[in-house]
Amino acid sequence: MEVVNNNLLLLILIASSLLTLVCLGLILMLSKRLGSSQQELHVLKHRIKDTHDQAAILRSEVAEVRSSLMNIGKRLVACENYAKDLAQQQAAQKYDDPDAKIYSRAVKMIELGADLEEIMRECEIPRAEAELLMSLHQKS
Repeated sequence: MEVVNNNLLLLILIASSLLTLVCLGLILMLSKRLGSSQQELHVLKHRIKDTHDQAAILRSEVAEVRSSLMNIGKRLVACENYAKDLAQQQAAQKYDDPDAKIYSRAVKMIELGADLEEIMRECEIPRAEAELLMSLHQKS
């Protein structure tokens, strides 16, 4: 019986040794995987930091573009106002110039079908000027 007990103890010892080796192997394998996962985690953290840095740069660039666009918009509005003022001044000068009134009236008469003599008489302009205006503004 003692031999059986010794054999049984030997089998238990061998089984526990094998179990210990298997557990150590599993622990080693899990340790390697954990190390690999930690490296991947480190790489991912580095990528996230780079992405945050790039996002900050892009936000800054967008802010600069927005500021530039606002300045361009302000300049455009100023140019439009300036052009409007110039157009109004030009229109006002057109009506202030007495000669321009005469020629505008002559052109209007030509468009309404007045003849050369009538234009010369009503607008008090020389024949050459009346003929020139007629040749420029008569309907074909």
